[in-house]
Amino acid sequence: MDEKKKGNILTSLPKTFWIANLMELFERGAYYGMNAVLAVYLVDVLGFRQQDVGFLQGFVYALTYILPIFGGALAERLGYRKMLIVAFSLLTLGYFAAGNFNSYGLIFLFLLIMATGSGLFKPIITGTVARTTTKENSGFGFGVYYWSINLGAFLAPFFISWIKGFNWRYVFFSSAAWCFLMLLPSIFLYKDPEKPESTKPIRQVMKEAMLILSDSRFMLLIVVYSCFWILYFQMFGSVLWYLRDFITRTPVDQFMAKIPFLKIFKFDAEFVTIINAGTIVLLVILVSRIVKNLKAFPVIAAGIIIGSGGFLVLAFTHSAWMFILGIAVFSLGEMTAHPKYYSYIGIVAPQDKKAVYMGYAFLYGVFGSLIGSNLGATLYERILNPIVPPAEAVAAGVPLAPEVLSQVKFFWLIFAVLGIFCLAGMLLYNHFFSKDTPETNRRAWKIMLRIYVVIAGAGLYFFIFALFLSPQIQWKTFVQALIMLGFGGGGVFISLRRTVFN
Repeated sequence: MDEKKKGNILTSLPKTFWIANLMELFERGAYYGMNAVLAVYLVDVLGFRQQDVGFLQGFVYALTYILPIFGGALAERLGYRKMLIVAFSLLTLGYFAAGNFNSYGLIFLFLLIMATGSGLFKPIITGTVARTTTKENSGFGFGVYYWSINLGAFLAPFFISWIKGFNWRYVFFSSAAWCFLMLLPSIFLYKDPEKPESTKPIRQVMKEAMLILSDSRFMLLIVVYSCFWILYFQMFGSVLWYLRDFITRTPVDQFMAKIPFLKIFKFDAEFVTIINAGTIVLLVILVSRIVKNLKAFPVIAAGIIIGSGGFLVLAFTHSAWMFILGIAVFSLGEMTAHPKYYSYIGIVAPQDKKAVYMGYAFLYGVFGSLIGSNLGATLYERILNPIVPPAEAVAAGVPLAPEVLSQVKFFWLIFAVLGIFCLAGMLLYNHFFSKDTPETNRRAWKIMLRIYVVIAGAGLYFFIFALFLSPQIQWKTFVQALIMLGFGGGGVFISLRRTVFN
């Protein structure tokens, strides 16, 4: 009976559904394969400063979260197939060109092109899954989609671990090749699913975006939840540098040498992504079954606690095995909290705007990446870089000096405490702001207005510093100042325009 039922589900899904998930598998493999080692490549091979790398990563990752807003509207208007061809073309160009240059500016430029392709690609696949599944099989369909993401993130770094030994540029070339291969099914096999009765013009998308950004209660939730994603984006920066600089990897290498499939690998930066995605692949079904009937907020709170516990493991233990445990614990917290976050959005959103709010729930990634990548890189450069022991001593397993252990503990406790701060913020939000009333909207408006003013003020200071107070123009600080001024000033403008509270 079960096998028959499973077979019916599989055959009920059209060919376009499976083609779309194959594309998702390859695109995520290309993305996570490259990003699994990007921070190490830019610092170790090209010699860039950690702060510069953090800025680059934060900006690039944020773009991949912003562009789906417009990419979805373009796909609906122009057709999914046409936009897939555009997206994979940009991805191929971005990856390939980024691997051919050593200049910070050119690499930044081509990674932005890659991020544009990725941002345009995201809504096409989710839209395809939504339009090729029914009420009866959509749960299974999105489960396949989620697995495609994590399976790509799990498998690709193994290949990257092997190929980077020949030439680091092959990392970028392989990602470009996987995206180029997906142009073939985009052109010859993929067929646009049936379009909805009406499609959104760009003007309506912008109107909805303004509606969301003007909702202080919703934006407050995004800001608070983003704190947890500051922790997540350490997996692509500070965690990788920490593994390189402080962890003796010999015990894990010796263990891997005894396993036929793993003996050709060395435990290196890319295994952080493998552990993260592998933990999710192995445990997501079990965790989903445990929490599926539980209320959303307690599960989110539990996930944040577990995720913060992963950074406590990094703070208080320093062996390679405990490092692996810390990453796995954080991944468990991530997979516990994040699915229920979307359920929580559905609870706190106004009844007549649930669909619109769900479409913008991913904005946590914009703040999480912009702040997380920059914060992690800056703190690492200032706290841990000065105390990095000799590589020979680390490789030989020489114990870290007490003062080094103290600094390492302090560094990771900053992120563990940030996780607890996020938990406290979520608890306060759930108590004081979860209900959609004029009073909660007014309170949230006052808080967000103050936040916007602080951000705009900081942006103005950095703008003046970069152009006039520094001995020479600080271009990175200047760009960061413009982002802060745009976000903070725009938030103040939108907030002051809103005089009616629903």
